[in-house]
Amino acid sequence: MRRFLKIALLLVILAIMAYPLVWMISISLRTGEGVDLRYYKEVWQAGPFDRYFLNSIIVVTIVLIGNILICSMAGYAFARYRIPGGRFLFFLVISMIMLPKQVILVPLYILMQKLHLIDTYAALTLPFTADPFNIFLIRQFLVSVPPDCEEAARLEGAGELTVLFRVVMPMLKPALAVVAIHTSLINWNSFLFPFILTNTTPMRTLPVGLALLSQGAHSIDWGHLMAGAVIASLPVVVAFLIFQRQIISGLTSGMSR
Repeated sequence: MRRFLKIALLLVILAIMAYPLVWMISISLRTGEGVDLRYYKEVWQAGPFDRYFLNSIIVVTIVLIGNILICSMAGYAFARYRIPGGRFLFFLVISMIMLPKQVILVPLYILMQKLHLIDTYAALTLPFTADPFNIFLIRQFLVSVPPDCEEAARLEGAGELTVLFRVVMPMLKPALAVVAIHTSLINWNSFLFPFILTNTTPMRTLPVGLALLSQGAHSIDWGHLMAGAVIASLPVVVAFLIFQRQIISGLTSGMSR
């Protein structure tokens, strides 16, 4: 009976979580002429959809690489080194997690404008190459790992960069899996900052392009919007299907620690 109740509860949760996806797909396929792929064809041909797609891939790739490198180094420094004022600096990192990102929107726009970076890839990537949550996550993960392997590598004559990239980074795989998921999803779906920091169509990312494409004169074009949302969701779904074993093992390993 207990097993049956667990399965029933999981099925209810699955239905609740799957309903928005099913609704999105059904709206994207339902046209005045029946069920077809007309909305998908029109969305892809209506504007530079391929350019939006490419921009999102470029932005996510740069931000992801930056977070893996910068947050790994910062988290390693906080976990292993006695930095003057290190506790205060780490407190600032934690406080940035609690601060809504919308608060920094205006100062960030002014900064990008003064640096003449508005409507560039730099404006879409540089402010987001280090996420406080990722620094906190990696630091907490390393605190729970004994430094024996690092000390052994130093005794063998390895430098600090060698220790970081050849000893510490392999141990960080579970934490880096969470960093990759967190960073990729947030930046792939980001709308507000790309909308504010870009002015021209060639620099728009996928969420911004979809929002502008679906806005009619007096109402929202739900069919085209849902079709574009399905297309935008495909890379995330495909990536999960390909790397699901690594993602789940990373998450469960990180939770066990």
